[in-house]
Amino acid sequence: MIIVIESVVLCAVFTLMVYFMSREPIKSLYNYPPKIQERVKSLDEYKDKIPTQKNKLAAKLGACILFVVVLSLILRYVNGCTTFLRAFGTGFLLWTIVNLWDAIALDILWFCHDPHFVFKGTEDMIADYHDYWFHIKGFFIGEALALAVCALAGLIVQFVLR
Repeated sequence: MIIVIESVVLCAVFTLMVYFMSREPIKSLYNYPPKIQERVKSLDEYKDKIPTQKNKLAAKLGACILFVVVLSLILRYVNGCTTFLRAFGTGFLLWTIVNLWDAIALDILWFCHDPHFVFKGTEDMIADYHDYWFHIKGFFIGEALALAVCALAGLIVQFVLR
């Protein structure tokens, strides 16, 4: 039962995070399909607003570190995990649930169909905004990232949070 409650809470928190980030879509430009990124980068209106690749990498690395710490604490003190294998498995399950929610509900159903996410000057690129395969590939990339994040969380649970 705790997994169901955690899943709902984590999906809700992730949805809120995405909602607040979506208020300024240019900050999440690198989460858009490549053709849209290219078009936006070519538009004068956005030239000085586009985040750099360096900023993108730093933000994602920082988010991963924070997530490893938070996930480790949740796994140990909410789920009672004390071994690497249990922490890794539980963490991977939670990650996969949120990742699936992100791919289907947030990306495919919301992002692909909400005009709020369409950049001025890219209105003719609806097919690119509706590129579901881009989001499905993103799901699998997220699953690969989960292996590393959940392994680190499992190590922290087993060796640090005893």
